[in-house]
Amino acid sequence: MSHHLSATTAAASSSPSRRPSVTSFPSPLHQPSALFQQTNFVATRTEKRPAPSVAAAAASPVSPLLHRLAVVTGGNRGIGIEVCRQLALQGVTVILTARDDEKGKAAVESLCRESNLSNIIFHQLDILDAGSRASLARYIETRYGKLDILVNNAGVGGVAVDQEGLRALNIDPKMWLSGKAAHLIESVIVQTYDEAVKCLNTNYYGLKWATEALLPLLKKSTSGARIINTSSLRSELQRMPNEKLRESLRDADSWDEARIEAMLSEFLEDMKNGRLEVAGWPMMLPAYSMSKMVVNLYTRILARRHPEMRINCVHPGFVKTEINWNTGVLPPEEGARGAVMLALAPGDGPTGCYFDQTKMGEAW
Repeated sequence: MSHHLSATTAAASSSPSRRPSVTSFPSPLHQPSALFQQTNFVATRTEKRPAPSVAAAAASPVSPLLHRLAVVTGGNRGIGIEVCRQLALQGVTVILTARDDEKGKAAVESLCRESNLSNIIFHQLDILDAGSRASLARYIETRYGKLDILVNNAGVGGVAVDQEGLRALNIDPKMWLSGKAAHLIESVIVQTYDEAVKCLNTNYYGLKWATEALLPLLKKSTSGARIINTSSLRSELQRMPNEKLRESLRDADSWDEARIEAMLSEFLEDMKNGRLEVAGWPMMLPAYSMSKMVVNLYTRILARRHPEMRINCVHPGFVKTEINWNTGVLPPEEGARGAVMLALAPGDGPTGCYFDQTKMGEAW
């Protein structure tokens, strides 16, 4: 067993099951349908095309037959809390999850007060804790019997940062987006092995484990399940220096979770030995970039296995949030639009695709 497997397995099973805190605001509301044009994407991207806006979805007629339930991970701040707000405003009952009880409850209370919402519920969730994941699944099974929407939003940056020093550099957003800031940030961002393990565990393994825990409930959806995985511009394969690996990653049919894990173990070994650049791994936020590349790959694998669901990944844009130390330029309200659009997608909407905000992207 690899060193990375040991770390992730321990994270999955270290904490005992416990009764979480739940803040409940029950209200059976309805879900409007989105206005996607008919598409036939299954685990692949065929062409770049615009997708409908949230405003268009909001203008659609409300069906009294569609009572939808959503879970949002990392829902207490940033993009996550905005996804919760926008889905609730569309009539979806939302379970906002967070690791921290107090922060999660405060987020729900804030949303209910500021947006006059009664259809948001808090439930504690640590995606790296097997007991916590099981507790959420039991709660949903007991109270609702199914799940319609899963937005995997929880994530970490994978580096240690001198935030004051980073702000002092005043890096142009275009430099961030292009990846050309890699050498500029060397003096203020430290890439350590431990932070890389934490990043991969949270951004990929935690997402995967949370999805697996909730898949049985998603399969029971009567309206067709939706899974939306938060990705990043850093996930796009054009940013992978290793040409052989880049071409291999484009072929999702040849990958499974075991092969992903083997690749990530190799990445960590090269990081430990100072061989990232020589081996052709991404050098701009390497662990974060790798975590999001495999999130995209896992999205395509899931879409292939579950053609009855709509499963996509979305880059929210360069949003000003804590994960990028507030260097972004877009407000969280805009960053949430893509995830909400895909959550409201109709049954003939795209699946296995990467979106750059609300438009089909070019990730592979």
